[in-house]
Amino acid sequence: MTSSKTKRTAHHYTWEDVEVLAYKSEGVAPFKGVTRQVLFSDPQLAAQWRYFEVAPGGHTTLERHQHVHAVMVIRGRGACLVGQEIHSLELHDLIHVPPLTWHQFRASENEPLGFLCLVNTERDRPQLPGPDELQELRKIPAVAEFIQV
Repeated sequence: MTSSKTKRTAHHYTWEDVEVLAYKSEGVAPFKGVTRQVLFSDPQLAAQWRYFEVAPGGHTTLERHQHVHAVMVIRGRGACLVGQEIHSLELHDLIHVPPLTWHQFRASENEPLGFLCLVNTERDRPQLPGPDELQELRKIPAVAEFIQV
């Protein structure tokens, strides 16, 4: 999406000339009801601004990366795991996900969760937790109850 053209919101958190994409390929990693849109991607900025929408009751993949995420909630409510802490989410909340930190976002049961996510254009692939990492995360009862894998 390298263009100087203004992108207008069309309807229900989609933007003119911005494709609604699958979050990930089915079967690659566990998730439920997530789409993504790449709003801006410019090599001179070296960053990508994306919009993710998690359907009611849905969740992103439990994963970590070497790159940082800067997230802003712009629709709905939900919760997220960042490291070993669970945070409730509502409109305009800001979330910082440090490098190599386990994270997962979940929408509430009755409304979607939409958020903007700023990341490096060039970034590493997601790392999924192995049995040892899952066992460690599950030592914290609230985290064990929260995560979807």
